[in-house]
Amino acid sequence: MQVIFIKDVKGQGKKGEIKAVKDGYAENFLIKQGYAVAANDKNRMALKEENHKKELEIKKKREEAEKVKMQLEKEIFDFQVKTGQDDKVFGSISIKQIKEALEKKGYSIDKTQIVPLSSLASLGFHEIEIHLFQEIKAKIKAHLIK
Repeated sequence: MQVIFIKDVKGQGKKGEIKAVKDGYAENFLIKQGYAVAANDKNRMALKEENHKKELEIKKKREEAEKVKMQLEKEIFDFQVKTGQDDKVFGSISIKQIKEALEKKGYSIDKTQIVPLSSLASLGFHEIEIHLFQEIKAKIKAHLIK
């Protein structure tokens, strides 16, 4: 019997997967426990529609991430830092400070998406990588000034 998994079942199948299993196992366990449904025409169409919706959603998120990437890469973010002798910076810029600077300019970025490419502990320009969506990454410029 062919079933469509509606939940992940360890060692058997993942959600959305169509797989052939023994009739008794399908009827007495998978379908009864709500892990799968019979792979009839109606359920196959529902699965196809759900997959299509997911693809559209991913495409939309990718397009939005591309737009945000273009906007971010045009901007320069200034950070005021305290310095000591010979312009040595006390401490460095934190991810929290970067997140706050992004929010001030209207960007909604989670702190887990921010990856400094170098130590932000010297004056001048530094690059910061922002993971926007899957393989889409923006590199923004941070300018540390006195």
